[in-house]
Amino acid sequence: MATTGAESSILVLVVSILVGGLAIHVGATFALTSRNYSHAIVTAVLGALAWAAVNFLFTELSIAGNLSSLVALVVWVGVVGWRYDTGWLRAAVIGCFAWLGAVVTLALLDFLGVGGIGAYGIPGA
Repeated sequence: MATTGAESSILVLVVSILVGGLAIHVGATFALTSRNYSHAIVTAVLGALAWAAVNFLFTELSIAGNLSSLVALVVWVGVVGWRYDTGWLRAAVIGCFAWLGAVVTLALLDFLGVGGIGAYGIPGA
């Protein structure tokens, strides 16, 4: 059974959200503030929306480049800290482990022949 372009796009989006949620869950587990996997998925979606909003705002203000990425990263860490009720340092640790978890997961998926997937909600992955 062949899938349409829309079905493929929706499938990639869903898998990317699940990978991002898994990465945040792994990061939170290593930072000793883990909650359940669904909490991590919502965090990934909210973090991605916050990142997109900052980038959109900076683009509209014609301020692009490293500053917008840095501000977006700080906002993303803030979202993680808010969702896990933790401070900036622990939220940054969650973010580092989430990024590492996303890179490993995406490499494994690519090795298994499932390319073109991202980690929605994980900056730089």
